[in-house]
Amino acid sequence: MIDVDRAISNAVKTGKVAFGLSEAMRSAKNGKARMIVLASYLPSRIRENLEYYTKLSQTPLFVYKGRNVDLGMICKKRFAVAALTVKEFGDSDMQKLIEKPRELATSQEETDL
Repeated sequence: MIDVDRAISNAVKTGKVAFGLSEAMRSAKNGKARMIVLASYLPSRIRENLEYYTKLSQTPLFVYKGRNVDLGMICKKRFAVAALTVKEFGDSDMQKLIEKPRELATSQEETDL
């Protein structure tokens, strides 16, 4: 099991990340992010737009289960973080957050055959 909090914290420390909704939206539109992390509470219009553009650019989207204040604390910031754009993972295990759903999908497809 992956410790999501630790993976996000390691990505902030050792990788390249950007904070904020505007940067997440820009990266989702042009596909230059490796992953976008969203806090669980966002206005539905903003979240739907981000989901739409991440699907178009095939950028992985991870919804963090905590609030934006919790995400800010994990990132060691003194402000709330609604969106985190990961440009380079660094030494974090965030790639496993992307790979895990794919593994589950392939195992389910094999059992259906």
